[in-house]
Amino acid sequence: MARIRIVGAGRAGTALSRALRTVGHDVRGPLTRGVSLREATDGVDVVVVATPDRTIAEVAASITPSEDCVVLHLSGSLGLDVLAGHPRRAALHPLVPLPTAELGAKRLLSGVTFAIAGDQVAREMASSLGGTTVEVADEDRALYHAAASVAANHVVALMGQVERIAAEAGLPLEAFLDLARCAVDDVAVLGPKSALTGPAARGDWVTVEHHLASLPEAERAGYRAGVGLVVDLAATASLLPDVTVVEEQVEEQVDEAVNGAADEPVDERPEVRAPSVALTT
Repeated sequence: MARIRIVGAGRAGTALSRALRTVGHDVRGPLTRGVSLREATDGVDVVVVATPDRTIAEVAASITPSEDCVVLHLSGSLGLDVLAGHPRRAALHPLVPLPTAELGAKRLLSGVTFAIAGDQVAREMASSLGGTTVEVADEDRALYHAAASVAANHVVALMGQVERIAAEAGLPLEAFLDLARCAVDDVAVLGPKSALTGPAARGDWVTVEHHLASLPEAERAGYRAGVGLVVDLAATASLLPDVTVVEEQVEEQVDEAVNGAADEPVDERPEVRAPSVALTT
């Protein structure tokens, strides 16, 4: 097992130190602010910089380089360039939320995926924790981290909208959590395209219109954005293998469903994004 020094006593550094100790690594730290880092590589195989992204380069620069010690950061968005000057560099980013040190440590030991780069020690650390790995090059880090942010942060924000809309109907968020869990489970088994359900995926624009009309004004933009994402996904899914409709027919169908007949006051009806292909059941 490796000798590892953790720099940074936040949630990530504390959770990782607990998880690494659990599987037998010799962990020193986490080190807190105000401690000299010049000799941080002495007597260890790995120094983990577990500080906020904005400080990683500064912290790494304060550590005296060593030919024998790997300097590793936990950032998902940054490449190895922030560790410039260190001959052995690596990145290890766990694809799991770490809301608390205790819960984070348990999750790090639950077989999660780690995004790695650089020195082989990153793969070895992930493997020792029971995780799987994906390699992400520096030029792909921004895209990778954007996907991670959508998968975690955006999903949480969407559940916040669920909570607000449910409250308008006098219902608790808890009533909808199993629905969300099952939808994510379906994605894991079937993939996003095959797991997609609901009125927008079916082209049921009358129901979508009713939704928009019932929502508080502040919630409509978020709902429309969600409908747009559903339509984009449904357009690439094999929902209608035997139906082909030209663009003009689709636009006419959607316009009639969403905006009503020509003699109706269009500006008084909710606006919704139209699909690029016909979606029916």
